[in-house]
This record gives sequence, structure tokens and C-alpha cells, in this order.
Amino acid sequence: MSRADDLADIESGLLAMRGLNNAVITAAKVLTNDETGFLLVDATAAGFTLTLPPANRAMDVRVQRVDNGGNRLVIQAAGAERILFHTHLSPTGYPFFVLMGAGDFWHLRSDSNGSWRVLDRLDATPLGRPVFETTTAFQPGGWAAHNGFIYNRAEWPWVWDHAQASGMLTTEALRAGKEGMWTQGDGASTFRSPEGRGEFMRMLDESRGIDAARVAGSAQIGSFLPGDNNAADEVIYVHTSGDKAGLGWDTFTGAPASGSVRYMSASGISTADPTPISLHGGAARPRNIAYPGRIKLI
Repeated sequence: MSRADDLADIESGLLAMRGLNNAVITAAKVLTNDETGFLLVDATAAGFTLTLPPANRAMDVRVQRVDNGGNRLVIQAAGAERILFHTHLSPTGYPFFVLMGAGDFWHLRSDSNGSWRVLDRLDATPLGRPVFETTTAFQPGGWAAHNGFIYNRAEWPWVWDHAQASGMLTTEALRAGKEGMWTQGDGASTFRSPEGRGEFMRMLDESRGIDAARVAGSAQIGSFLPGDNNAADEVIYVHTSGDKAGLGWDTFTGAPASGSVRYMSASGISTADPTPISLHGGAARPRNIAYPGRIKLI
């Protein structure tokens, strides 16, 4: 290249970084080496794919979404090139990523050898993490509803890789009672995300022995509280016999021996094996507030 070409590249690069020569991109486009730097994209009208230039020389691209719509906006590497993100799941990265929400941005740099490295992004929260929100709107940066949704494996390959590596993957046929797990979907082209709506979250026991025999993502019934309506007599029973699993009780060190029943009387005395009077019961649930649940998809 001539000196004039070098100077033209420098000038073009400076203008691109300042965003002075870039109109907002609103439709599918294959970028050239001169269309790098700071890029704005808008998928209000429809979803589309923006293809990066070949990563055959040193260059930076900072691509930012300006709309907050739900149309799918894909940033694709050229040809067989790759974008190096979530390399703990795929060492060679992935051929594309998705920009989700207004303000979502990724800053990429070419390694001059066929790959793009991620220097920065709006939200680097780990993939698959569930959170509560104080808004029903979706935050930008890669969040979706924590709602047991069916996804396409080809459209979300990094999430499918995460599901397979999670130790929390089951089949659709075995999903009942394991709604907190990922599933294999149709077994070929889809998968399902965990379901969290209307549920309380609990930390996995992981060999502590308080909530033993649980597997990650499994559901648990509410603790059933049998009692009676005679204020001068028994008010609550704690079953620790073979039916404790059906009642939803944990096994604690020092609990009554297997096969016994204890209750607390009005006088505060703990008595073994009482005779119940006017039995009734129900599941315990603390006062609570419902917040929208979200899960990180990229």
C-alpha cells in the first residue's frame, strides 16, 4: 500500500471511532474493512444479520443496538471465521452473537488471523444466571424470561452448549418434578430453558445433609402442616416417619426418631404420639413479593 492509502485508512478509522461517518444500519449488510469503528444498528422494522468484515488485519468494531424491540439482530463473522466468546464452552468461539435491547453493545478486535476477540460488552453477567427484576421490561445485554421457553439449538448454540455442560439436563418426558432443569426439547433441533415462574428458589444442598438427595433443578412440594382447630390442644404436628417426604419436611439432626410424631400443645410441652382432634392442615408459605424472573441468554 502507498503512503496515501495508509493515511486514508488512518483518517477513515478515526472518523469511524468518532461515529462521524456512520449512518444507523437498519437492514442486512456485509461490512467492508472501511466500515469499522463505532457502528449503530436498528432492528425496529425487522430482524436482520450484520456481517463483519474479514478478520485479516488489525481493526476494532464497536457495534451498538439503538432499538429496544424484540426482533432478532445477529452479528455474524465472515465466512468460516469465529468470534471468541464463551470459550469455556467452545474454545473456538461461535460464528455469531445476538444483540439484545437498546444500548446493548459489543466491542470486538480482529486478531488478523480469522477471529474476533471481545474487548468489552454492555453486560458480561455469566451465561444462564437467573435474577429478579424490579421491572417487567427486559434489560438490555442478553436477558430473557425465566419461563421454560423452547429455543432453537441453531439460533442459540452457546446456550445449548451451556445446558449440555450444566449437569442439569433432562428430557421432556422426565421434566415433571424437574422443571428447574434444562431439557433436550425435541431431541434434535430444540431445547427448553428452566422454568422459574411462581417458584421459590433454594440453594442446592451439595452434600450438607439438610436437604439431602436433591438434584440440581428438581422441584420440591411445600411443607404440609397438619394440626387441629382446638386452641386448648394440639396446634401443629411434625411428622418424621416414612411419610415425611410426602409432607415436605427436611431431616434435621436431633429430630424425633423415625416413626414418631411430636406436637406443641397450648402449654408449650412437646409430646410424642398424640391423638389428633379435628385434624386439618395446609402448606406453609411465608409472606412474599413477586418479582419478574430473568435468565442470561448470552
